[in-house]
Amino acid sequence: MLYLIGLGLNLNSISQEGKSILGKCKKIYLENYTVDFPYSFEELEKVLGKKIISLGRKEVESDFLIGEAKKENISLLVYGSPLFATTHSTILMDCAKNKVKTQVIYSASVFDAIAYSGLQLYKFGKITSMPKWQKNFTPDSFMDIVRENISIKAHSLILCDIGLSFGDVLSELEISAKNKKIKLDKIIVCSQLGTENAKVYYDTLENLKKIKEKVSLPFCIIIPSEMHFAEKEALENVAE
Repeated sequence: MLYLIGLGLNLNSISQEGKSILGKCKKIYLENYTVDFPYSFEELEKVLGKKIISLGRKEVESDFLIGEAKKENISLLVYGSPLFATTHSTILMDCAKNKVKTQVIYSASVFDAIAYSGLQLYKFGKITSMPKWQKNFTPDSFMDIVRENISIKAHSLILCDIGLSFGDVLSELEISAKNKKIKLDKIIVCSQLGTENAKVYYDTLENLKKIKEKVSLPFCIIIPSEMHFAEKEALENVAE
């Protein structure tokens, strides 16, 4: 059997149900390629009191976990909520096709935590992701989603690819917005949401460049659309 377990957003946010299930598992795996963790692998092992095996994209997206789950109870730990990424939903479908039993243990995701910014969750549009640009590959289609959200007065959550520094994110955002002819006023940056070090910044790109050393991983970007006065007040109360 395969247990898909959400870790939540900090070291201690895994649920009691999740912890108890770990005791039933012969092997405990950790998906390590969708987020820059706010804690170390060693810290997680210490808190859970279990030996954990780290898995990259190649293993998780192959038939490896299915083969293991056919033989014994195993778990895959996922930062945040386990079904936030489409990869993990695909795992469930593949298990069903191979007659492997599964159970999902949910936890808080970044989409829960962005409410800390003061913006109302029901006013968000489609979520998009900013990829890490390569030398000859600089996709900016994530800004098409931002444009679509702006057209319906919806806020845009941009998730940043693993390995992207805050400086790189600001640069990609600035270039992409210019290419797509989208005017950016103030934007919101959320850093280490769900932890005791959570920070929210609300400023222009130029001003955010001056504090890039202060923004810790993991972080996400919000392009706010038209805000209700209550959202503006709440945002100003929490923003640095």
